[in-house]
Amino acid sequence: MQALTKNPRVIALIGVLTALCLAVQLSPRPPNVEFTSLFTFILGFMFGSIMGISFGSFVMFVNAFFSPWGFAGLNMPFQIVGMAVVGLAGGLYRRYLRSYNSAKFYIEVAVLGAFLTVLYDLITNFGVALSYMIVGMHPTLAVITALAYGTPFSIIHVFSNIAVFGIVFFPLIKALNNVLMVKNLG
Repeated sequence: MQALTKNPRVIALIGVLTALCLAVQLSPRPPNVEFTSLFTFILGFMFGSIMGISFGSFVMFVNAFFSPWGFAGLNMPFQIVGMAVVGLAGGLYRRYLRSYNSAKFYIEVAVLGAFLTVLYDLITNFGVALSYMIVGMHPTLAVITALAYGTPFSIIHVFSNIAVFGIVFFPLIKALNNVLMVKNLG
């Protein structure tokens, strides 16, 4: 992590990706169609799990207050934890990856994106269930209700992230690696 903070290109790239991610996250868009998971996974993949966790947590913290869908309230910590898991997974995936130049890689990343999205949605739906329990709903009914209301949004979320991870991940990794290798941009 200390080596990252000494490279101005890396710092600038992380700053640009953070601004871009927040701009996309905070802009009006269809529900649960997002690129935050991809950016968080990519930062974890390129710079390690700690950077992925920090990035995802920060973006979700800001999103909790300024989202076009409203204040996250009690669900904020669950959104932060869910996205931190995505950043952690990006760093771990890089560690165990053998090669990423095959069609199998695209499918693998798409399936991993789907799995992480389901995990994120389960974590945040538990946060919604907890808010139902606080207002007096029975815990079992609260969980079932949260999952039932969240399922249509989760389906959209999973399928959009399958497409985003499967199509965009590898070209974006190549482009970002090329940006970091360039000595002079002007």
